[in-house]
Amino acid sequence: MSETVTLVGIPILSFLIFFPLVGAAALLLIPGSRPQAVRIAAFAVSAITFVASIPLFTLFDAARPGMQFVERAPWVPSLGISYSLGVDGISVLLILLTTFLSAISILSSFTAITDRVKTYYATLLVLETGMIGVFAALDLVLFYVFWEAVLIPMYLIIGVWGGPRRVYAAVKFILYTVAGSLLMLVAILYLYFAYHTASGQYTFDLMRLYETPLGRSAQLWLFAAFALAFAIKVPMFPFHTWLPDAHVEAPTAGSVILAGVLLKMGTYGFVRFAIPLFPEATQAFAPWLIALAVIGIIYGALVAMVQPDVKKLVAYSSVSHLGFVMLGLFALNVQGLQGGILQMINHGLSTGALFLAVGMIYERRHTREISEFGGLAEILPWFAACFMIICLSSLGLPGLNGFVGEFLILVGAFRMHPVVAAVSALGVILAAVYLLWMYQRVMFGPVTNQKNRGLKDLTPREFWTLVPVIALIVWIGVYHNPFLRKLDVSVAELIERTAAEYAAARMPPIAARSSPA
Repeated sequence: MSETVTLVGIPILSFLIFFPLVGAAALLLIPGSRPQAVRIAAFAVSAITFVASIPLFTLFDAARPGMQFVERAPWVPSLGISYSLGVDGISVLLILLTTFLSAISILSSFTAITDRVKTYYATLLVLETGMIGVFAALDLVLFYVFWEAVLIPMYLIIGVWGGPRRVYAAVKFILYTVAGSLLMLVAILYLYFAYHTASGQYTFDLMRLYETPLGRSAQLWLFAAFALAFAIKVPMFPFHTWLPDAHVEAPTAGSVILAGVLLKMGTYGFVRFAIPLFPEATQAFAPWLIALAVIGIIYGALVAMVQPDVKKLVAYSSVSHLGFVMLGLFALNVQGLQGGILQMINHGLSTGALFLAVGMIYERRHTREISEFGGLAEILPWFAACFMIICLSSLGLPGLNGFVGEFLILVGAFRMHPVVAAVSALGVILAAVYLLWMYQRVMFGPVTNQKNRGLKDLTPREFWTLVPVIALIVWIGVYHNPFLRKLDVSVAELIERTAAEYAAARMPPIAARSSPA
């Protein structure tokens, strides 16, 4: 495990987690009569957090196995609870995505939010603290605290600053996620006592709980409890029904964070907890989860195709794209896992950018109905160009980020079962249909609605909100090796741990081969 890196004398992971929380408290000291000062201060806090997270990427040793930047301190030692943080190649990329999208989301809100400005930005910063904590926690109690802490600020963002049906959407969001979380808590407690029975020690330390001996029946029940919590968060079909309502009613920044980061907490949960903790159950449930993933890919794409509201179209596209992520993860080979994890990052960038673009149009016209637009490319050429690149990345055009992840996922799926890969590939075709058809109706043709003629093109702030995201979209599409290299050892460790435990149960091991990337 690597030595701890510090920033201003504070271990880097603790700094990244709690600096946004300190910033949120500091915002409350700014007079409410100075909303622009609040906006600038909030963006400064998020930008500093993003810059501070870059050393995680640059200093992370991709060739070294195990967790790095580890921090450990007793929290409730009598119960075996510790303040334990650390990252591997998977969580490094997700923390970087979180800090980046948090800064972008705050910048995108400068003109969209005019009511309770101080509370809004403080809530966003508290949300950032919870999200980073989820990806860094190595103690199951600490992880659960951060997992639950994320719910309250997102509930407030949807319920206070959302659309006309915001309360309904916020309550639906909280009920779905809390129901799954409670079952996960029961499973965590079972693991805790099972480890004590086997070793005589009480601990919630994840690295030690990986070694808990569990029978097949216990694994099946525990995996089901964890998987339900994570499947709701992803969300997988048929647990997805809360997502379109939450996206449509949330403000733009809420949708960006929800799609870009919160949904990844579910897929991350499978990678960090469900798969390595319960390898035998993983093998048993994999065919069923793959079936649900493929259904989600096709279903999400077909429903997206018929949506009259651009934001709801993008929301259903997330169901389809995250089906690809789940397919890659449960292919249980190097290509599938690397593609699935990289596609988490890609989806966060591409779908986050789609929501940013939809929000910019909504601010100008206060409608998201596709029928209200047409011919916008003539009036908003810069916006049309940016929107086109984002749509092409989301549908997986070669040379942009979406292609890399989907290609690896389909390679991994093909090695597992060619028919599954062939059916899943239909999702790529359908994505091109619904995205390009939407783009054609919104951007091309004559300007039939006179309300659109006076629209202004991208402002400098909007331009610099989209350009960093587009730059990353192109970078990953053209030169993805720096990102895949961070994943090599972590993915190999995950497969080795799962295969070893599976073999110990006298079952055929998972094939672990080197990635061509």
